Amino acid sequence: MPQTLFTPLDLGGITLRNRIALPPLTRCRSTQPGNIPNALMCEYYSQRASAGFMVTEGTQIEPRGQGYAWTPGIHTPEQIAGWQAITQAVKAQGGTLFCQLWHVGRVSHTALQPGQQPPIAPSAIAATNVRVFIETAPGEGELVSPSTPRALTTEEVQQLVELYRQAAVNAKQAGFEGIELHAANGYLLNQFLSVHTNFRTDQYGGNLTNRLRFLKEVVEAVATVFDSGRIGVRFSPLFTTTDEERVYLGLVEPDPAQTYLTAAKMLNTLQIGYLSIAEADWDNSPALPDSFRHALRDSFDRVIMYSGRYDKTKAESVLSQGWGDLFGFGRTFIANPDLPARFNADLALNPVDPSSLYGGTAKGYTDYPTINE
Repeated sequence: MPQTLFTPLDLGGITLRNRIALPPLTRCRSTQPGNIPNALMCEYYSQRASAGFMVTEGTQIEPRGQGYAWTPGIHTPEQIAGWQAITQAVKAQGGTLFCQLWHVGRVSHTALQPGQQPPIAPSAIAATNVRVFIETAPGEGELVSPSTPRALTTEEVQQLVELYRQAAVNAKQAGFEGIELHAANGYLLNQFLSVHTNFRTDQYGGNLTNRLRFLKEVVEAVATVFDSGRIGVRFSPLFTTTDEERVYLGLVEPDPAQTYLTAAKMLNTLQIGYLSIAEADWDNSPALPDSFRHALRDSFDRVIMYSGRYDKTKAESVLSQGWGDLFGFGRTFIANPDLPARFNADLALNPVDPSSLYGGTAKGYTDYPTINE
């Protein structure tokens, strides 16, 4: 029988009821001070629990990991308790929710850092072509350029591995069924991977094996907490661009296929549950080559998830080729909390309101109508 978006899928021993996923989507609605998940966020995730699979918005593993105001964390008792209410509500509806562990590294500002210190990174090179969001007054903020980071010592890199492990412990305590490591979009794990941001001379820099070492050690550390089949890693490979201002934070590798296929083979050996590929999603962005999808399938024999401007037709096409197993629908799922039901019945979709994507109230967050409304 041909597979469809409604064919169940096994992920780390969990049977996902469909292949329609809510991917990680930054929404900046946590309670302040403290970046604490709250009742409004609980309603948001609960509304979308008919997804076969859900991943939280990026959730910082420590205070230095924050690059945007009002994003939630997973490093304090209050944050853990806030997430616990959300995981319980999602499970009550038969949903599956993983926590995306996030550290922005250099993509931050001194205003967001403890003690107004510089952000941390593999090397002391400022991020360009990107803005971070800082709070200027309660409930108000502005986009600013990131601050120049300071380079981590070797010992500090190893301490970060432990911080990821502790974040996994916290996620388990909060009731998550698994975790996703954010190694995409120019954030910390991606910064170690990239030749544009990693100029280290210790065992974490230099050749590709060394640049992958931090990710490998983090995966091995969190696999002492969650079974490896309950761990995912997100990448954002970018192959070509004609718009330098829209490059993914400047991290376009000289040979992206070699970089990411080597990483995929390493992660396959570590037996993680899934790879998440975040495709470029801006207007006129370069398409991910089908040759890469094919080679990725040959390199990684577990679940592969794709997201980035997917609609039902595109997802069904990639699924029919055998290149992907699970598909994230970002803005579409924001505007359509009952997306699987709409896809199943081929019903019209609500349009998304771009003005309410980041920060704010229930407007544009939990007030999108379902088909029954």
